Amino acid sequence: MSKPLTTQSGEWLIRASNVARRFKMGDSQVDVLGGVDLAVREGEFVAIEGRSGSGKSTLLHIMGLLDKADAGEVLFEGNSLYKLPAGQRAKIRNQSFGFVFQFYHLLPELNVLENTQLASMVKFSWLGFKSHKKELNERAADILGTLGMAHRLKHRPNQLSGGERQRVAIARALMNSPRVLFADEPTGNLDYATSQEIMTVLNALHRDRKQTIIMVTHDRTIASQADRTMVLERGLIRETSSK
Repeated sequence: MSKPLTTQSGEWLIRASNVARRFKMGDSQVDVLGGVDLAVREGEFVAIEGRSGSGKSTLLHIMGLLDKADAGEVLFEGNSLYKLPAGQRAKIRNQSFGFVFQFYHLLPELNVLENTQLASMVKFSWLGFKSHKKELNERAADILGTLGMAHRLKHRPNQLSGGERQRVAIARALMNSPRVLFADEPTGNLDYATSQEIMTVLNALHRDRKQTIIMVTHDRTIASQADRTMVLERGLIRETSSK
């Protein structure tokens, strides 16, 4: 089990407490997370480093309500997320959390501006989305502009480079002004130079907007750019560095 956290819970924005997760593999059971504690303050940039299969993405998905732990709990703003009704958890996942993934997950039939608005399409009803269309177009264009994508608004994903696709994915994650941005191997599909460009974007969000970011990566150089670096191995987590 991970070392217990002694800081008062009121100081944390989001916290995984004694989280365990196991998967069935045929007739056997694999314990991926063995009682993990991780707490993140508002405005903090935390990186979780680990090898492929170490459980770091599983932990991220559990904290972001994309998966559920077999034991333990996740607290957001001091409230246990598992005790909330399903509808309220879905609302938090959509409006308080933003997600960036390794493989972008952009819809090929939508252009850059439309892909950026996907989170807002989920937030509103169809009629509500239509009534806010002008406002959402302006917000999406503004976010894309800050990420250097103003000249690509009408392009489709297959017309973009990998780095440009990831910028669109980041813009989509920011549309609903999330309290926490979860980044799952955001540079894992990119070359070194493009990876550094994406990290420049994430660091600017953290520095200029005080965006809370929880990122998982297998790359120690990428992880070292965060405020705190944690290592996940053998189902347990430990802190390795803090700025």
